[in-house]
Amino acid sequence: MDLEKYMIPCLSKTLFGVECLGCGFQRSFLLLLKGDFNGSFQMYPALFTSLLFLSLLGFHLIYKGVVSQKFILVVALINVLFMIAGYFYKHF
Repeated sequence: MDLEKYMIPCLSKTLFGVECLGCGFQRSFLLLLKGDFNGSFQMYPALFTSLLFLSLLGFHLIYKGVVSQKFILVVALINVLFMIAGYFYKHF
């Protein structure tokens, strides 16, 4: 099944022609599901930190108090740094 035709287009790239910090997440996640870890990292280096952040946030919302808010904030900041570094890695 070709899942790429069901992917959501990037609004920033569609309207302005400029990729955002999240461009490549869907394709990278699809490569990760196929088992291509290296290709997934090449497509979007911040995928792994993004998945860690989203899973911690999910645990925090479902199980109150399991994960502290300060720890989630630290992981979010690390994720943003990886997103910015990945953007520069892909484009420069």
